[in-house]
Amino acid sequence: MPKQQSLDEFTAGKLRVLEKRNLRRHIVSTEMVDAVQVIRDGQQFVSFCGNDYLGLTQHPKIKEAAIAATEKFGVGSGASRLVTGSHPLFDELEAKLARLKGTEDAVVMGSGYLTNMGVLPTLIGAQDAIIVDELSHACILTGSDLSGSREYIYRHNDLDHLKELLTENRSNHRNCLIVTDGVFSMDGDLAPVKELLEIADMYDAWLMTDDAHGIGVVGGGRGSCFVGGQHLKVPLQMGTLSKAIGSYGGYLCASGPVVDFIRTRCRTLIYSTGLSPASVAAAIAAIDLIEADPEFAALPLRKAQDFTSAVGMPAAASPIVPIILGDTERTMSAARLLEEQDLLVVAIRPPTVPIGKARLRITFSAAHDDQDIARLADFLKQILSQQEENRGD
Repeated sequence: MPKQQSLDEFTAGKLRVLEKRNLRRHIVSTEMVDAVQVIRDGQQFVSFCGNDYLGLTQHPKIKEAAIAATEKFGVGSGASRLVTGSHPLFDELEAKLARLKGTEDAVVMGSGYLTNMGVLPTLIGAQDAIIVDELSHACILTGSDLSGSREYIYRHNDLDHLKELLTENRSNHRNCLIVTDGVFSMDGDLAPVKELLEIADMYDAWLMTDDAHGIGVVGGGRGSCFVGGQHLKVPLQMGTLSKAIGSYGGYLCASGPVVDFIRTRCRTLIYSTGLSPASVAAAIAAIDLIEADPEFAALPLRKAQDFTSAVGMPAAASPIVPIILGDTERTMSAARLLEEQDLLVVAIRPPTVPIGKARLRITFSAAHDDQDIARLADFLKQILSQQEENRGD
């Protein structure tokens, strides 16, 4: 049998199995009309499933900044940042990120995924330990695997379990890194950053927070280390520029020596082409806007809390609200029924979430109309009520 034919048969067989389990994924072409209106297959929807929490992908000032940077510097950086790809805009962005996050310095990389894949193996090695919240993003687990360190997983936000793992294992390792999402991407809850920082200090460990879903929308727009008016001095704060910031890229904010070491040794920075001038300029303009208007940055959470109040759920802690239905087919059916009402909500299935934890992941943007939020709440209550009746029959 020709190699190509055997490869095709192998992959086709895998796809058939996934199809039977409702786990096959499809990329759907989506046209953005504005910050929350999208078109798919000729149908226009109000989208409640993006991560553009502030609507900045479509903001006139952000687009103007990207266009102006393209005109001046070109469409791409042309090389790795350590060769010729670090155009002058990078310096401005890194200074603004460090100021926003309250650190000495910052370094910008190609994406949040690349940041975690690069930073963790740069700081932690075979003699060390990484202790990770079980619901942390997949890229944290990838970076942990690449580090070659001993990995321990603690139950979600379970501080007693974390302390138990540290008590039993910390002395066996040279260095120890605790890693968690600041805002959890699938559940929308917050990490107990203050308590984690205290535990890290108690056990001579370093703490790293992934603020991909926190920057721009909690803590006055500064992220999970600033919730409730605090300024928690977490030594390693990473995140993305692709969600509330509305652009693309990843970053690490830390002390001067840490950032210098990352610039010198981090493989995903050294061997990747630098971000385009447009992406960097858009992020700069977005941060300026967030710093100038904290009330604007607070809108996505307020709208999420309006929704949770309308459906009788506990108040949202972030712009992410999960409706956990458990069964994959039930979740897919609910998403299809919402689509019939021109409401786009993504169904999240295993392996992104554990088996039995399929859910509708609803996200809120500053650009959402309050009437559309009320309409979503009404239709969702109807759908869930009907599903419960059908299950009872």
